[in-house]
Amino acid sequence: MKKIKKIKIRVNGKVKTVTEKTSLFKLTNNLKIPLKKVAIELNQKIVNKKKLTKIYLKKNDKIEIVHFIGGG
Repeated sequence: MKKIKKIKIRVNGKVKTVTEKTSLFKLTNNLKIPLKKVAIELNQKIVNKKKLTKIYLKKNDKIEIVHFIGGG
């Protein structure tokens, strides 16, 4: 049986442990993030949301998820 490797990442400043082959899409899905209402930054670069399923998290990645708030 192959052991599933865990890695530590940081989401909005909090350390989270995920499995090694977790995509950014899977992470946002697990955290129940409404993708239409957020901007996602990975290691200080804005992520194109169309590519979330192709971006796999690596050890020590820093993810910032910023919610849009309407106002006027």
